[in-house]
Amino acid sequence: MKKFFVYSLALFYIVAGTNHFFSPEFYLEMMPDYLPFHELLNVTSGLSEITLGLLVLYERMRKLACYGIILLLLAIYPANINMLLEALDGKDFGFPIWALYVRLPFQFLFIYWAWAVRDFKLSEST
Repeated sequence: MKKFFVYSLALFYIVAGTNHFFSPEFYLEMMPDYLPFHELLNVTSGLSEITLGLLVLYERMRKLACYGIILLLLAIYPANINMLLEALDGKDFGFPIWALYVRLPFQFLFIYWAWAVRDFKLSEST
């Protein structure tokens, strides 16, 4: 079962990272104004997600990749909070307010997901 979670984690971040290049406006809109270089940050986070997703597939790199995912999730958390705050001020992101509230604790589930598979070895596969 853990094997499924490893592969789905990798796919999730590869797809999410790729989306930064297909829908950059979504990510650019949620970034707090106090952050500079929004386009560069979008490209950097997209490439980071793709790279970390690929590295999760390599057993020798999995732990480092999972720690990288955890750090990335913590780094982008302010953007998720910013998105909610801006929506509360009237900006329409195309999501209901309740969904933006629900999204915040989901970040911690994503952190747990990376933490849970960080030490998985194929020899443990079931």
